[in-house]
Order: sequence, then C-alpha cells, then structure tokens
Amino acid sequence: MSFNTFGHLFRVTTFGESHGPAIGCVIDGCPPRIPLTESDIQPYLDRRRPGQSRYTSQRQEPDAVKILSGVFVDEASGAQVTTGAPIALLIDNVDQRSKDYSDIKDKYRPGHADYTYDVKYGLRDYRGGGRQSARETAMRVAAGAVARKIVPGLNVRGALVQMGPHRVDRARWDWAEVDKNPFFCPDAKTAAMLGDYLDGLRKRGSSIGAVIEVVAEGVPAGLGAPIYGKLDGDLAAALMSINAVKGVEIGAGFGAAELSGEENGDEMRMGNDGKPLFLSNQAGGILGGISTGQPVVARFAVKPTSSILIPRRTVDRYGQETEIATTGRHDPCVGIRAVPIGEAMVACVTADHYLRQRGQVGETPAWPFTPPAR
Repeated sequence: MSFNTFGHLFRVTTFGESHGPAIGCVIDGCPPRIPLTESDIQPYLDRRRPGQSRYTSQRQEPDAVKILSGVFVDEASGAQVTTGAPIALLIDNVDQRSKDYSDIKDKYRPGHADYTYDVKYGLRDYRGGGRQSARETAMRVAAGAVARKIVPGLNVRGALVQMGPHRVDRARWDWAEVDKNPFFCPDAKTAAMLGDYLDGLRKRGSSIGAVIEVVAEGVPAGLGAPIYGKLDGDLAAALMSINAVKGVEIGAGFGAAELSGEENGDEMRMGNDGKPLFLSNQAGGILGGISTGQPVVARFAVKPTSSILIPRRTVDRYGQETEIATTGRHDPCVGIRAVPIGEAMVACVTADHYLRQRGQVGETPAWPFTPPAR
C-alpha cells in the first residue's frame, strides 16, 4: 500500500490500523530548536478522541501520545526542542473490540470502502476497517500540533457550521462557544437543539452528515504557487483525504457561482498600516493559488456515518446477495470529530507552504516594492 505520506518539505507519514497494537506517524522536515513535548500535542488529541459524549463513538481510547525521536534537551534553555531529525510519534490502541465485526467480515458495508479495498488488494482488515478507519486521523491531529509551531503567529480554528439541514446563524457566531458544547458549534442556540436532533437519529439507528469550516489566521501573504503548487489546491487535496469527506470549498466556494463580478471581487484600499486592506474575503484568503494575508477559509462536507443499525441490502465477497446491519460503537455524525482533524490538515499544509516559501525566496519580500529604475 503506497501513498501514506503527504507534504513536500513538512512531510507526514502515518502507519497502523484501527485494531492493531498502535498507530503512529513520522514527521520529516520540522526545523530544529522548536520547543516540543507531549503536553504540546495532547490537548489537540483530547479534542478529537472518542467517548467524550453520547454523540460520538463510545470506544475508550486515551490517545496518549509518546515522542520516540527527534527531540533533545537544550542545555542552554533546559527545554526539550526539536533536533531537525525525524519526529516519531506513537499512540497505543487500548480498547479494540474486534469481535464486533466477526459477523460481517465477509459482507461489504454500503458506503464503506470494503469492496474497493478488496478489489484492489485482494484482502482487507474487517476489524473496524483496518487502515481505512478514521482511527488513523489521530496521527494527523498530532502532526498538526507540531505544524502549528512552525508558522509564527498562525492560529487555526474550526467549527461545525451545518449538521443535516440545520445551519448555524452567522450573526450569532462566537468562537468561544466552540469548546463549550460537544458539537464544536459556534452558535449556542443551534448547538442547544442539535442534541435532541442527534438523539432521534441514534434511536432510529441512523446517522447524518455535516459541514465543517476551518479558518487560518496569521497566514503570511505569498504562500503557494500559481500553477501546480496552489495553496488552495493543496488544502483541497488534504481535506479531501480525510475519511468521509465528499466536498471542499475555499472562501465563497460554490456560492461564488451566484455572485456578480462586483460582488465576488474583493476590493482593496490602503490600510492604516500602509498595506493593502481587502474590503471582503470572497476569495478565502487565496488568489491565483497564493495567500493574500487575509484569513484562509475552507469548508468541507462530511457524509453520514456508513455504519448504521438499519438493515441495508448488499453483497458479500463471494458474490451472494445479502443484508447487513452494523453493530458496535460508531459516531452518529462523524463530522463532529472531523473539526480538529480539519484544523490539523490546514495547519500541516500551511506549515509545508511556509517552509517551501522560505526555502525558495527566503523571507517574504517587503511591500510596497521599489519600482525599477527607468
């Protein structure tokens, strides 16, 4: 199985299966002398881990991360810092229940990658999906914690902005609310009704999808490249690589099709700091594949959880038609825990492009530019 690595200069390789002994990752390209301990990574993993409310999988995984390599205690400061060598991170799996899947090991679950894995490799790990499981994304979150330390002043935040037909009211948007409810929802009124909505779906044995928005502030202008290294192109690829994601948009996204030219083009004036000031952000902080210095805004759509109790028609790996109902511990809305995963992928892509920019042209050129002599 190839393609377990993403990034160019900031490179992350993940390994491990849902019901194996552990999952892990190796981070290549992290600059040296950046303070890094397990306590810098753990808070992000705690936001993603299952079993924290009745609205997510009840699998009890502490997701305690261990740093195996790539750090050393700096004698001058006494702090543990990165060395520039590969950083290896490991999380033990402690709450597998493989027997939950024994009854369906030969059946293809509708909406899952069971059939496609089988037809590609000729075998599959039916215990929670093995490598196809979203358990792998814990390592992306760990890598994202490291990535956030690379770009000075970077602040990446995510929120659930839609669950099923229920959208947040942007007039009530409050980032402080995101960590006050189990849905990562920035609208307290909408969050208050989502619990009953999900309880109803759970009792029916069904599930629902969601839309997540990630906003990266402090992204310097000039990151990205205009053709095959577009910042928004790499963000879209990174977010699409998350399990169950079926759509990505940047800025106004698909809504741009409804806008006129004068509405969509972000007008500019000179700010008090002597730099260009954008009057809107329909572009989502990226023009021509290159960051503008505005907040980078991306949204992604997560499909409903495919593992549900309602019986569905399917076939097995021997070509027999049958029915399947998936028992076990599953999220009624996988979009909830996708929030910290989306944040991590945006952080990793931003760090990668920051290092690319620094490697290619050094520091971002000062603006305004000195016109050439005539």
